[in-house]
Formats: sequence, C-alpha cells, structure tokens
Amino acid sequence: MMAHRLMPPPTRQSDRVRTLRLQVRGFLTDQRDAGAFVPRVDSWGDGWDESFSRALADQGWVGMTIPTEYDGGGRSFGDRFAVTEELLAAGAPVSAHWVADRQIAPSLLKFGTDHQKQTFLPEIAAGRQYWAIGMSEPGSGSDLASVRTKATRAEGGWRLSGTKVWTSGAHRAHYMFVLARSAPLDPARRHDGLSQFIVALDSPGLTVSPILNIAGTHHFNEVLLDEVFVPDEMVLGDLGAGWHQVTSELGYERSGPERFLSSLVLLRAALNEVGDGTLEPDPRLGAAFARIHGLHHMSASVAQTLESGADADTPAAIVKLLGTRLEGDIVDVVDELTGPELRGPSTYSQLLRSGVLARPGFTIRGGTTEILRGVVTRGMGLR
Repeated sequence: MMAHRLMPPPTRQSDRVRTLRLQVRGFLTDQRDAGAFVPRVDSWGDGWDESFSRALADQGWVGMTIPTEYDGGGRSFGDRFAVTEELLAAGAPVSAHWVADRQIAPSLLKFGTDHQKQTFLPEIAAGRQYWAIGMSEPGSGSDLASVRTKATRAEGGWRLSGTKVWTSGAHRAHYMFVLARSAPLDPARRHDGLSQFIVALDSPGLTVSPILNIAGTHHFNEVLLDEVFVPDEMVLGDLGAGWHQVTSELGYERSGPERFLSSLVLLRAALNEVGDGTLEPDPRLGAAFARIHGLHHMSASVAQTLESGADADTPAAIVKLLGTRLEGDIVDVVDELTGPELRGPSTYSQLLRSGVLARPGFTIRGGTTEILRGVVTRGMGLR
C-alpha cells in the first residue's frame, strides 16, 4: 500500500472522489494479486494489454468523460484524473486505450461530426478501439508547422501522402489522427493550410514499420502514407483549422499525470529498499516526492481548465517540461544509489532496468524540451 500513500490527495478532494480512489485501488490490488499484471515503469507508454483495458472499461474507467449518449461515463475530468493517478501509481498496463481515452475522445467531442462521434466514441468507451497520433515527421520533430504530409483533393475525399514518425502503438491501433497540409505552404503564414484526417490503419497504401528502442522493444513506429484515400466524412473539424485543433489537443497530451508519474513505481520501490535497510537514504528521494506533490496540483489545475473549455497550451507545456525532467531525475538518482548487490534478478532490479531504458524517451514524446521551452516563452510573452 506504500504506493498509494505516495500519492498526494487532490485539491479539495470530495468524499465521492475519495471513494472512487479506494474502489480503483481495490480493483488494482485484486488484479495484481491474480497475476493480471506486473507493475512497470512507463506503464502508459509501454504497457499494452487489451484485456486489461477492457477490464477497466467494464468498471466504467475508460471513456469516463465521454457523455452517456455515446455510451461513456458522463463523469468529470476530476474523476478521470483521480483514476488516472491511481493507475499510474500502481504501474498498471494502460497504453492500449491511453491515446484514445486521453486525447482522441475529447477532440472528437470538440471538433467531430455527429457521425464521427456515434461511430468511434462508444468503441473507445468500451476499451475495444485503439488510436495513434500522426503528427511528427522526419526532419520536423516537434515543429508541426513544417509537416510535409500532403492532402490532395480526390473524388469523394482526399489522398494523403507522407511519412509520420514516433507514432506510438500504430502497429496495434485501429485508427490514427493525421495532420497534413491541405493547402500550399505560405511562408508568411506557416500555420495556415493544415487539416486533420481520421485514417484507418488498415487502409490500402499505408505501411507501418517498427522503430526499435535501445532495449530492442517496439512501441514507436514510422507510418508511410502512399496516396491513402480518406473520405470527406473522415475530415476532423474544419479544413485549414488543423493547427488550432492540434494545439488544443496537445493540452490533453502534455498536462496529465503521466507526465510526472511514469517512474513513480520505481521511486516507491526505492523507498521500500530504504525502509528495508538495503538502500541508503538520500534527501533527493524525498525531494522527488515533494516535486510530485507540486506537479499533482499543477496538473489538476490544468485538467479543470480543460474541462471548462478554455485553452491551456502554456500551463500544459510547463507541466510537461517540469514533469518529464522529474521522471528522468528519479531514474538517475535511483540508478546512482543502487549498488551491485541490488542489481540481480529481482523485481526492484527489473523496475530500475526498465526505467533506465525508458528514460531517454521521457523528454521527446509530447514535444521535445527545446520546443516546449519556446512554447512557454511565447505563452508568457517573453518572446
């Protein structure tokens, strides 16, 4: 239970939310004891388990903010935030439904047609449909205004050609949002002429190739689109409004608890070793917990802003910047403190190894540190 004592209580936590947290903890304890999952670092990025996602959906904990008319939970962002924190604190394998639940569903609700909502939202809420995001490109990275994937008018729709990279889960997902240039680039107005498209990942002309990480594991992909046809009814939002839509979507991607809790399960394991006397105490471990506490409140505040429908681009970028730095710091400190006697075939050693291997990706996904510093600087009026 130490993992849950590490979680700071949310601001003004109601009895209802407290009860919800206890329900999630009980479920996770039962699942872990039954061998349904083994806690892991970066469980939202590299913990793909479709049966676990469906089990969560059966409890009503996927699609929580989707309205009931689309078979969702009709619950608040605060409720979803509480469940998300509990799942991450336990290191539960949630990556199968993560992108769909975190940002696809809110974007469909905000920009999608009724046909798109009726088609996709019930399947997302059931934990049966998985999505990827096609934003970054070779040579573009986090500079989304420079994307070169082209959308060309065709009878009844559009044909998309280009390449997307770092596309998490594309080899397993069903659909993908693709940002493409639907009008010629105007150097003076680089953000104009971009549109978003809903692309089925089994479409003719679409090829998914793995990008292996340094451990040889696979969740990143390169996606090649070669004249992939997308019907008009699968244009998301307004043509030419892709930049506005993507930046709105990035508020969900950058600000959630996954931006500072990816390595919490490792911090908990290290504190357990300190308690057992096998790891020397270090003030940096306590400082990490204090930073988690602060980021919890920052992230919860952004969730409230997003629920109100307001933009949260700059606060979300700040959470992502500070959070991913913290996640990496936790791995670095624990790795430094761990001697050879703790690096054998143990659960602790496996957590540390997975943390070290996952660490390089923390500051890349969701926007590189360099790009996000620019977002924050502009958002604060300093540039």
